[in-house]
Amino acid sequence: MAQAMRRAGVMLLVALGGCSAQRPAAIRAVPASPPAGMQYLYGSGEAAALSAQAWQGLLGYVAARVKARPADSVVLAEGARLDAPTFLPCGGKPLAVVFDVDETVMLNIGYEYHDASTGRGWNEADWDAWEKTGQGAVGPVPGAAEGLRALRAMGVTVIFNTNRSAANADATVRAIKAAGLGEAVHGQTLFLSGDDAMGSRKDGRRWTISARYCVIAMGGDQLGDFSDLFNADKPSPAARRAATMRSPIAGLWGNGWFVMPNPVYGSGLKGGFDDVFPMDKRWAPPAEGEK
Repeated sequence: MAQAMRRAGVMLLVALGGCSAQRPAAIRAVPASPPAGMQYLYGSGEAAALSAQAWQGLLGYVAARVKARPADSVVLAEGARLDAPTFLPCGGKPLAVVFDVDETVMLNIGYEYHDASTGRGWNEADWDAWEKTGQGAVGPVPGAAEGLRALRAMGVTVIFNTNRSAANADATVRAIKAAGLGEAVHGQTLFLSGDDAMGSRKDGRRWTISARYCVIAMGGDQLGDFSDLFNADKPSPAARRAATMRSPIAGLWGNGWFVMPNPVYGSGLKGGFDDVFPMDKRWAPPAEGEK
């Protein structure tokens, strides 16, 4: 029945178009509501509170490090391992905090509306157009604008390390400013994919930043915002999760490394039933008579 109704609708559109040989454009139904992850991240008080909580923790941590200058940064040194982490030394370099941009300090509200309402999903052409033209439809992550102002007031340099394209650097600078996050200068306080030969991997950019600054904290919404080692050799979701909780890495969360919530996209949204639900933790209601 539904198929017949759709066919009748197409015939009506053709009739209304007279003798035109053009076929009608496909009509996409707008979903009744956004996906749950978008509802949470962009609309809920809970996500706003979680972000504000993270920012308050970060500011308290940084304030303590400004007073008692650390010998080492929180950036893993080249050749470090997650089970044997070593960190780049600070020396007398000025202090900095390094942040990812998208869904860490800036919310891509307009792009995610486009994604949710069209059902197109992520694609490179749309994202490139968004980077170039979306500055009017971004917003700050709750707590980010105030947090970045507070960091700068402490004398700490704020640096952005994002996988937005270096080809769109000027547009990203405008978007960061439009979100109320202050100024950014490409190659100085803004580092982008394409700045080196490592593509979307960020360790090279972190090492470049660390050559100039003592990085006392980092913020991101994906594990790759802290180290590329989390994504090396394409680990299973279970192995990746375990890597975050093994000592001494586990001690860095909230203690130099700060994670912002992002249930909408990224490397954390992977895994089938066997990855997410261990066999020994599964449950079903008892059969009738066994209750």
